[in-house]
Amino acid sequence: MSYQLTIEPIGHSIEIHDDQTILDACLRAGVWLPHACCHGLCATCKVQVIDGEVEHGNASPFALMDFERDERKCLACCATVQSDTTIEADIDEDVDARHFPVKDYTGHVKEIVDLTPTIKGIFIELDEEGIQFQAGQYVNVHIPGEDIPRAFSLADKPGSSTRVELNVRRVPGGKGTAYLHEALKSGDAIRFSGPFGRFFMRVSDPQPVILIAGGSGLSSPRSMLLDLLERGDERPVTLVYGARDRAELYYHEFFLELASRHTNFTYVPALSSEAEDTSWKGFRGFVHEAAKAHFEGDFRGHKAYLCGPPVMIEASIRTLMQGQLFERDIYTEKFLTSADGAEAFGKSPLFKSI
Repeated sequence: MSYQLTIEPIGHSIEIHDDQTILDACLRAGVWLPHACCHGLCATCKVQVIDGEVEHGNASPFALMDFERDERKCLACCATVQSDTTIEADIDEDVDARHFPVKDYTGHVKEIVDLTPTIKGIFIELDEEGIQFQAGQYVNVHIPGEDIPRAFSLADKPGSSTRVELNVRRVPGGKGTAYLHEALKSGDAIRFSGPFGRFFMRVSDPQPVILIAGGSGLSSPRSMLLDLLERGDERPVTLVYGARDRAELYYHEFFLELASRHTNFTYVPALSSEAEDTSWKGFRGFVHEAAKAHFEGDFRGHKAYLCGPPVMIEASIRTLMQGQLFERDIYTEKFLTSADGAEAFGKSPLFKSI
């Protein structure tokens, strides 16, 4: 059975099935709602039910308290409707955001490459039309035998036809990454859904760009960079990329070559734990320290995009803010694992409004 779901304040109505969550129905219709964990834990997708009846599903009592249920609030990621329903959501439209309907895809693994000792590049050819996405977005990969899909950013530029690249870091104890690293083989079928996410370049703002990435968090910034250069954008772009040691620094030669061909692109690699007796001539230290050294502690007049583990994000935000770059010009995408816990979802505590 299906119902009509109306989303205010945009006044858009879509069809929703009785076993479909509000968030899934909206995203598949190309309507973006704020969301993060997608498992009823973080409350980012909380909406107000104006009319109709909903079933709350597995919403955490901490993310959706009893008094909020009494006030007819629900979490869109796990709530289903039981009648025609109207909700009111905190939809903050951005002129640079592109809205692609979420779809299900099936492809076959064309190649698996060891990018580093802990990160594999998985290259997928889709069986049907290529996926449309905005640089910075991610997909949810379905793992055989697991109910919860795993999120991985799209590492190639948009418009790459039926080719999809995922960079997957092996997470100790992680069932999803264990399957992708140890069981998945070239030629295997692989299913995923997407695109998801609101991490994207504000191209309408001409300010120079700083991309800060750590580990496999390089995926989204790489896609953003390739997209900008592909479109002939001439604004200055600086990529500050950090890894533990030289073996974990992937696409290094690629970025060096890219910087040699594009005068508006600067590449700053940093190694935090490289042995002292190696031939490494680049920066030694953490990625936020490399950014501070390169810009001499002054980040004014830039847009910054940060992607990586939470500890890297927090350190980078502090450094940027100390260098006079503030909330309105900093955008983040945290790479989270189950070990990070539900409390890790959401916004940086250093930010008040984003």
